[in-house]
Amino acid sequence: MKKIYYLSTCDTCKRIISELELKQKDFQFQDIKTEKITESQLTELKELAGSYESLFSKIARKYKELGLSTKTLSEVDFKNYILEDYTFLKRPVLVINGKIFIGNSKQNIENIKNEINSK
Repeated sequence: MKKIYYLSTCDTCKRIISELELKQKDFQFQDIKTEKITESQLTELKELAGSYESLFSKIARKYKELGLSTKTLSEVDFKNYILEDYTFLKRPVLVINGKIFIGNSKQNIENIKNEINSK
């Protein structure tokens, strides 16, 4: 399976999709704003990632607005915030043949390129 969880209004997501030519590579696309991530999907992602925290975006506007940086959040908190509001999911998240790639760092994009080209 090859799937990307992304935000269609996010310029960084659009750039990555274009740069990696994902539309030509049989990826399933899920715009997390219009097709909310389900609890079972999030649980699957957590199993691949190792924690809900690794999927959680600490640069989301709401993170600052809600004062979450001053609180100690548990794994359950991270999970619930992601399910409550799509902006808390770090983007993009790609799942390629059982491997997960989270975020938009240059190294992550290189790792995705390598994974796509190795198949």
